[in-house]
Amino acid sequence: MKKLIILTLAVLLAIPSTAQIYKRYEPSRYHREGSEHYFGLRLGLNLSSISSENVDIDADYLAGLYLGGVYGIQLAYRAPVWLELGLGYSEKGGIARPEGYKMKYRLSYLEAPITVKYSFDVSDFRIQPFLGGYLAVGIMGKIKDYRLHDASKSTFDSFRRFDGGLRLGCGAEYRMLYLEVGFDFGLANISKDDFDTARNRCFFFNAGVNF
Repeated sequence: MKKLIILTLAVLLAIPSTAQIYKRYEPSRYHREGSEHYFGLRLGLNLSSISSENVDIDADYLAGLYLGGVYGIQLAYRAPVWLELGLGYSEKGGIARPEGYKMKYRLSYLEAPITVKYSFDVSDFRIQPFLGGYLAVGIMGKIKDYRLHDASKSTFDSFRRFDGGLRLGCGAEYRMLYLEVGFDFGLANISKDDFDTARNRCFFFNAGVNF
């Protein structure tokens, strides 16, 4: 799975070098005439879960925070195609209920998404479907076991810190304002147990500004 993630991201990263021979497609970007790139800030909500055949790990949706920034660059002149790189703080995890008791898994990551966007105009808006991937490293987290009177321990005693997968979704922009909805499909096995598999799943809703 790691090889597939790395290969996918390598292909996306190679696109700018092949696109250097092209010229800009559109004469302007947002309010900056002649701009071929942009910066952005993002604040949003994650609705994440953990998918596993182990009932102690398989977890339903848990709300979390996303906060980050992005950098985008236009790739080609014959189509409004953009490469967007990001870096942010992302809270994932889930709530499991094995044998009727509650366990909450909170996994906080430093996350680096990379996506390719296609932009087209709809009235005064630009609609931007996107596809790409993400890599992430765990920086903190806790497991709360409500069976043991809210006893907690580090999430990464049970889960690996590395995560990565595919990302898809759609954004919409109006002037400098930007909204997006998407889904992260984790491919990396984050379980430390060699006999178990666990993968992150996450719907995200982000708002922000581009400049």
